[in-house]
Amino acid sequence: MCLAIPARVAEILGPDQAVVDLGGVRKPISLALVDDVNVGDYVIVHVGYALTRLDPEEAEKTLRLMAEAGLLHDATP
Repeated sequence: MCLAIPARVAEILGPDQAVVDLGGVRKPISLALVDDVNVGDYVIVHVGYALTRLDPEEAEKTLRLMAEAGLLHDATP
């Protein structure tokens, strides 16, 4: 089974690298598979790669549900 999660882009490190924030955890990821990503965008992340950009409302809804289920400690954008 694969798990991909929404995360907010907190910092762009270069053309193919960014840092995402998920509930206060910051992690570097690759943007090699996604074009035109900016700080504040939400992306779906799987094994260190952004797979696609995500609608902010959908991302926040998913993060709230994950927090309610106890999977995240802080999911506020």
